[in-house]
Amino acid sequence: MAFEGLTQRLQQAFGKMRGKGKLTQEDVKLVMREVRMALLEADVNYKVVKDFVKTCTERCVGQEILDSLSAQQQVVKIVNEELTSLMGGSNARLQYSSSPVSVFMLCGLQGAGKTTMSAKLAGWLKKDGKRPLLVGCDIYRPAAIKQLQVVGGQVGVPVFERGTQDPVQTAREAVEFARSHQHDVVILDTAGRLHIDEALMDELGRICQSVRPSEILLTIDAMTGQDAVNVASAFNEKLEITGVILTKLDGDTRGGAALSVRAVTGKPIKFAGTGEKLGDIEPFHPDRMASRILGMGDVMTLIEKAQENIEIDPEQATDLARRMKNADFTLDDFLSQMQQLKKMGPLSGVLKMLPGMSNIGDIDIPDDAMKKPEAIIRSMTPRERRHPEVLNASRRRRIAAGSGTTVQDVNQLIRQFEDAKKQMKMMMNQSRGKRGRFRFPMR
Repeated sequence: MAFEGLTQRLQQAFGKMRGKGKLTQEDVKLVMREVRMALLEADVNYKVVKDFVKTCTERCVGQEILDSLSAQQQVVKIVNEELTSLMGGSNARLQYSSSPVSVFMLCGLQGAGKTTMSAKLAGWLKKDGKRPLLVGCDIYRPAAIKQLQVVGGQVGVPVFERGTQDPVQTAREAVEFARSHQHDVVILDTAGRLHIDEALMDELGRICQSVRPSEILLTIDAMTGQDAVNVASAFNEKLEITGVILTKLDGDTRGGAALSVRAVTGKPIKFAGTGEKLGDIEPFHPDRMASRILGMGDVMTLIEKAQENIEIDPEQATDLARRMKNADFTLDDFLSQMQQLKKMGPLSGVLKMLPGMSNIGDIDIPDDAMKKPEAIIRSMTPRERRHPEVLNASRRRRIAAGSGTTVQDVNQLIRQFEDAKKQMKMMMNQSRGKRGRFRFPMR
């Protein structure tokens, strides 16, 4: 996952501040040396690192500790704010045209993932209430248009193509087609090259002049590291891009491109690809990414994932809340919650968004980790699920045999369930003792 190495190095650096009551120049110098090395190892642009460390140092030296913060927390707070600023400060939204059809042109080098990202973006826009149209403008890469048709079909978005016709003419005809068929967004999947050349830039320039896209989005493979900054600079100089989309951010443990591109080009990162599935795309939020880098979690993105992927029946939610309040949580509820959690993606990715869980990457959590608990619960009778206290030794042996597991697995699941019930009971007791400050959400 992106930034794992950087997160670990930064946490080690901040750990050296533990117990300090006031920041001294020597303390700051020591920590910032570690921060600088961590950023350079993450393949962040050298000039960006130099400016970043200088700014953080100036803010840290001699600054009074806030009432509620230790020296360590103060440094983390400053670095967090500067990381957020470095990556753009706030989420940069897509800019739509005032005309009925907005044109988004995706460009970049071959192999950066433009075609797949075009479909991901189209699927995201469709969920947002838009009616996108994908356009195949890559007539050079074998089967590029066919690939676009396949991924377009998977997200339920039509694809406009004219074979090997001049891509400029295809783009123009696509806009007219979109206008007459009530599509409000056109996404151009343009051709790439293995390197930047005049022929590529000339074609992209002619497409821009022909259809006047409201967004020129450069697609960059995050795993290319430092070279991504050079590519972004070259494309920006020739085309004046409006934003950047990072692909394969889930596979780059360094993440230097994300920290460098905005500072070098001045253009915001608008989206990030976070996995291989067509739904694995997120709007890029600098503040949330900074929190992830520093191991502080990303609760807002986790909430949005839950809202997007989990369908909640109001009556069921109210009933569940009432029973949880009365500590009447059953194994059926436990199973339901596991099934909902699965919809949010790989378990390790979900856990990493929780504060303090950034090091979960060191633990191998298989994608089918929930299959065994599901099989155990499904092997129980309805009465056993509602009243697990009736599970004697013979019943547990029967359940283990029926689920293809062991008695030890059954015992472990029951213990986990009982621990979860205890935690809920504690939360309910705390909520009753803190009325006015915290209340359990009832719908």
